[in-house]
Amino acid sequence: MKPFFLTLTALLLAVSLTACSKVTADNYDKLKAGMTYEEVRAILGKPDRCNDLLAARSCTWGNEQSYINVNFVGDQAVLFHAENIR
Repeated sequence: MKPFFLTLTALLLAVSLTACSKVTADNYDKLKAGMTYEEVRAILGKPDRCNDLLAARSCTWGNEQSYINVNFVGDQAVLFHAENIR
């Protein structure tokens, strides 16, 4: 019986950590033009993906259904967009 309870506990812990997403409307509202990449990362955590091109960087937090995207030029946020966040 103990292995079952250990497995169940581990599964519940994994689900609870996944549910703690920082991709929320409250965090999106904290974003301001001119913030640095590190300031945005302090709010949203590590991005799920980034694309760099010359002095521009586009980073996305979340997945295809629910995400926040921030575009940086010269390490400053210049444009941000969100889809299906609560």
